Amino acid sequence: MGSSFDITVVAKDSVEGEGYIQLAASEIERIERLISSWDKNSQTSLINKNAGILPVKVDKELFQLIERSLKISKLTDGAFDISYASMDKIWKFDGSMTQIPSVNKIKESVSKVGYKNIILNTKESSVFLTQKGMKIGFGAIGKGYAADKAKELLIKEGARSGIVNASGDMNTWGDQPNGEPWKVAITNPLDKKKAFALLPIANSAVVTSGNYEKFVKLNGKRYSHIIDPRTGYPSSGIISVTVFAPKSELADALATSVFVMGKEVGLNRINQLPNIECVIVDENGDLSTSDNIKIDKL
Repeated sequence: MGSSFDITVVAKDSVEGEGYIQLAASEIERIERLISSWDKNSQTSLINKNAGILPVKVDKELFQLIERSLKISKLTDGAFDISYASMDKIWKFDGSMTQIPSVNKIKESVSKVGYKNIILNTKESSVFLTQKGMKIGFGAIGKGYAADKAKELLIKEGARSGIVNASGDMNTWGDQPNGEPWKVAITNPLDKKKAFALLPIANSAVVTSGNYEKFVKLNGKRYSHIIDPRTGYPSSGIISVTVFAPKSELADALATSVFVMGKEVGLNRINQLPNIECVIVDENGDLSTSDNIKIDKL
């Protein structure tokens, strides 16, 4: 998934702990094989290969992940869209870009993107991309899903407490060895050595999405590497979004979506969802939160 996973478990000894960690690692590798668009033999690659040609029958697990992804697309008015993988990579964030692409190029770059063109057949457990050249990818939800599945397996196998950290996507259960809840720091994206706040997280997930490392400045404006799949333009105005949710999969998808929707629309949408909270840091370094989150600033 192009991400590093850190797995922490509370166990009676190192042998038991290592066993749990190996189980989690195997589960993450299994998910990778299922959802990878880089592996030409994966079911995801097969769906992409047959875009505009025919539906592809897939495992129930992958079908349900795509089904949930489409629900999040509807919820976010398309700000989240797994067909973003169809997008032409016209924006460069490696320092080589000197001017904004033309309006026509930007429009063309998203011409094959659109979650409404992903057709699911529940009876056949099949997925069909209606346009040739369309692709799906799980970059904004895959590692969250893998973290959820690893946690689920470890709980089933008897691990009483731990953290699955998928490159900053944290999923916890149980308590620390001292009996206190796990805590997560909200980092100041303008100074990563400092934190805004420390929050306890109990049997839930927290995901931070940020553009403080991958962005480009053109004509005095900062453009994020997170592209709006509806328009082809990079998001702007926000530099960090942290979402708290019962599952990493949902937190992962919503963190990206809030970036794209912007501060006001994003917070409004989060405030309508039960058991989900959000912290946003804008480009001025100002912190905004959803209505029901309680944070103690450091």
